[in-house]
Amino acid sequence: MKSKTGVLLINLGTPDSPAVGDVRSYLSQFLNDPRVIDIPWLPRKLLVNFLIVPFRASKSAKIYKKLWTANGSPLLYHSEKAKGLLQASLGSDYEVHLAMRYKNPSLPDVLEVMRKKNYEKIIVLPMFPQYASASTGSALDEVMRVMRTWWVVPEVKFISQYYDHPKFIEAFAARGRKYNFADYDHILFSYHGLPERQVDKVYDDGHCADHNCENEITEENKYCYKATCYATTRLLVEKLNIPQGKYTVCFQSRLDKKWLMPFSDKVVEECARKGMKKILVFSPAFTADCLETIIEIGDEYQEIFKEHGGEKVQLVESLNDHPTWIDCLKDLVTT
Repeated sequence: MKSKTGVLLINLGTPDSPAVGDVRSYLSQFLNDPRVIDIPWLPRKLLVNFLIVPFRASKSAKIYKKLWTANGSPLLYHSEKAKGLLQASLGSDYEVHLAMRYKNPSLPDVLEVMRKKNYEKIIVLPMFPQYASASTGSALDEVMRVMRTWWVVPEVKFISQYYDHPKFIEAFAARGRKYNFADYDHILFSYHGLPERQVDKVYDDGHCADHNCENEITEENKYCYKATCYATTRLLVEKLNIPQGKYTVCFQSRLDKKWLMPFSDKVVEECARKGMKKILVFSPAFTADCLETIIEIGDEYQEIFKEHGGEKVQLVESLNDHPTWIDCLKDLVTT
């Protein structure tokens, strides 16, 4: 009897519903992760449990209500659809599972199902193209935490990043080709932000700024989130023939001033102040549409742009169930 290979897709997570209690539970699990807020235990607990979550849960719940659809959470819906398509593409020699790093389907629960399957090999594939300790690192850390309690640990393959995979680039390029770039004054490549100290920790010298991350990938910066975001952008710009000066790399969802710059919302405002009327926004750190793409870019940035004289912020749809994205996932699993 031929043994099957288990495949574990991991995405970030979503509240179980937009109700305040479910949003509070999600935020608490997410923000108490020491890889997300990387400060000592006691200050983190005080900050998250007594300041951020109590004051943010109600406001965030209202935003999630705007995001929610008849299919529930878009991130969960698109991730489940990608899982099904990948299973169909891989065939019967593989069994594909999906877990969320935070909330449900939970990593411990899904891994327990996989443990009982007694796979000869497990391939762990976080759905984050560019490595960051707060996303990929956290997901892999949790998998290892659970697996180290297993008596039998099979062969395990971790896929840490694929920011430059040709099919990942082509899938986002295909999404972009739906739009006539000549109709837009400027193009943004907006990535999820990180505290500067988190990219500094990648380097022995503790200084991301000294490693030319905006212009090249080297042995020193190949796991630097900032460097790989810029590398993804260079590949997309080349693929789509976007001229220099027509685009900007920026970072969204910041919590304070000491995060990666430039800030996406400020770039949107600046574009409007310069007299631009239409901008196009890619979000190549997100492989499934979610709050950060649909609401933050699609709604909030539209409001900022219009408030300062602009007309239209057009979001480029994320990869979701694009066939080239499914082919990319298949390549990552099988090669």
